[in-house]
Amino acid sequence: MSEVVTGDAVVLEVRVAQMPSRFLALLIDMGVQLTVLIGAFVLLEAFAVISDPAMFAAVSITMVVLVLVGYPVIFETASRGRSLGKLALGLRVVSDDGSPERFRQALFRGLAGVMEFWMFSGAPALISSLISQQGKRLGDLFAGTIVIAERGPRDAGQAIVMPPPLAAWAATLELSQLPMEVAAAARQYLLRWQQLSPQVQHEMGVRIATQTASYVSPAAPAGVPPHAYLSAVLAERRRRDQLRLAQRMGTQPGQWAPGPGAPPTWQAPFGGAPAPPTGPPAPYAPPGVAGPLPGGSPYGPPGAGGGPSEVGPEVTAGGFVPPQ
Repeated sequence: MSEVVTGDAVVLEVRVAQMPSRFLALLIDMGVQLTVLIGAFVLLEAFAVISDPAMFAAVSITMVVLVLVGYPVIFETASRGRSLGKLALGLRVVSDDGSPERFRQALFRGLAGVMEFWMFSGAPALISSLISQQGKRLGDLFAGTIVIAERGPRDAGQAIVMPPPLAAWAATLELSQLPMEVAAAARQYLLRWQQLSPQVQHEMGVRIATQTASYVSPAAPAGVPPHAYLSAVLAERRRRDQLRLAQRMGTQPGQWAPGPGAPPTWQAPFGGAPAPPTGPPAPYAPPGVAGPLPGGSPYGPPGAGGGPSEVGPEVTAGGFVPPQ
């Protein structure tokens, strides 16, 4: 994953395309271009019979330029950053600020691509991609673009799931003041949650949740354990980031659904406030935990049995209450 900063100073999290998928997309595009060139030159051979050599040379050069440069420029401009190869592999070119690729940027990439791929067999692009943290080739550096993956394998155990009882409350959160480093610390805590001892789970969770609550408003309902509070904040932040990215890309937002730890009946569309779940709250488990945790609250606080967790005398049945 990588982050892009929009013109409105909003940080969006995107999945940077990996080199193997970009290479396969390039092979598809180059195969299409070579096929078109071969067909064009077969037709030009018939044209050469009735034309002079100068006219034949001019038409040949024009055809080569149109195929090598015009193909990526026209396709990426018309489809908002996708050539046939990128479309097949689920890739898209976007600006560094997350906005759709523009004609000027597609032209820079197309011109640089002739040098990178056709003149030097892709060596400049390979070296540049290995050096760049975001895998940018020279054309991306010149144009101010980045190639992202719109689809790809997702590890369900790494997903930050929205606790259904907190969905309606999370939709009202003010998250603009939440620093990146605090959000990153919360994410790492949730992903490592099952590897920690109960005592560390609670102490670290309270510390990070309290720090997060100082930047987020309104306060969570009473009796919310740290992992549920942090999961709700990060899941809602992720949902809004995806909405902003979809709006900038000009695509129709899809449905956002929680991961396997949440009931399959709860689903909220992008852009709309998540609907509160109907019926009694469903148990919730942190990422990486198969099934809800035992406990006395619908959030499944750490501990055994139906009572509160035994990790400290200050723990309530809910486990954590953010500062009011």
